[in-house]
Amino acid sequence: MRILIVMPLAEQRGGAELLLVDLLRAGLNLAQWEAIFLQPEGPLILQLESLGVPTCATAAGRIRQPYQYLKTLRFLVKQIRRVRPDCVFSWMSKAHLYAGPAAWLTHTPALWYQHGIPALNNTWDRAIARIPAKGIVATSQKAADEQTKLRPHRPMLVVPPGTDLQRFDPLALEPASILREQLGLPTTGALIGMVGRLQRWKGMHTLIEAMPLILQAFPDAHCVIVGGEHALEPDYPAYLQQRIGALGLQSRVILAGFQKNVEQWIQACDVFVHASDNEPFGIVVIEAMALGKPVVAGAEGGPREIITEGVDGLFAPYGQPEALAQAVLRYLQNPEFARQMGEAARRRAQEFSIQRYAQRFVKAVQTLLSG
Repeated sequence: MRILIVMPLAEQRGGAELLLVDLLRAGLNLAQWEAIFLQPEGPLILQLESLGVPTCATAAGRIRQPYQYLKTLRFLVKQIRRVRPDCVFSWMSKAHLYAGPAAWLTHTPALWYQHGIPALNNTWDRAIARIPAKGIVATSQKAADEQTKLRPHRPMLVVPPGTDLQRFDPLALEPASILREQLGLPTTGALIGMVGRLQRWKGMHTLIEAMPLILQAFPDAHCVIVGGEHALEPDYPAYLQQRIGALGLQSRVILAGFQKNVEQWIQACDVFVHASDNEPFGIVVIEAMALGKPVVAGAEGGPREIITEGVDGLFAPYGQPEALAQAVLRYLQNPEFARQMGEAARRRAQEFSIQRYAQRFVKAVQTLLSG
């Protein structure tokens, strides 16, 4: 099967971009892949080329630029006719705004990936839903359920993402005590960690606001937040700094910025927090669980499909620092409970290997194409 992937970004901004690289690395022998990027250059292009995946790129510009949109459409039509794929697969919903019409013009089946949580009141979500498609792959049942509220309905299958379990293997990494020293982190006291793009819906501020409550019980505790700023919310990092200062947490909260070696940062932590609001899936939750970390996750969205509360993780509602602090303290105050939950989390994470994900993804594409 020949799959032509259309990717709107050529740089990594979140888990969806990394997931594409992992899929192609694990699924090279499952299909014939080719990729088109709607950005002219970026590290993702080089990563795919290093895997032997043929790529090409164009500058799509903004959807509101009619001339540039038509130019991009002509480029895609030309490439589809050259590749003659079995399907055109838009890796993100935004890409389907371009690839869907191009596939329709060339009589090629189109599929697209719903990585997010669509909304009825979102103009773009409604527009994307109306573009012809043979089917949709959803990252979680939550994403699929919300997509079905949009019209018209398309055939849809849920394919939960996976992660590289070898990369997130605690036995392949240095112990937390050594990594803390190497990363310049505090070497004593409890360390609570969080990883994600700095966006308000990711809930970094909730963890910061929970820290005073945690420090009442564990005065030597620290937290580290790993993640870079997002282009759509450039003011959020400054807001986090303001909250840190207002709460007097300058010596207790570390904003580490974007880091490529997130496995080491998570491994260095005692408790891992995921505080997002209605997360579509939450690959980072799987990563932390694979490292055997006791996890506190956002109470809505994709994490509900990963974690069984009280068995392999705990939940805390978005925007409620008191509830988040209580969940973290439940681990810190009962090390044996934290250990048991971490072990159960690691076992659960084994179900989300990138190899299994690649097989499920290709099977879903085949099923949707066969109708």
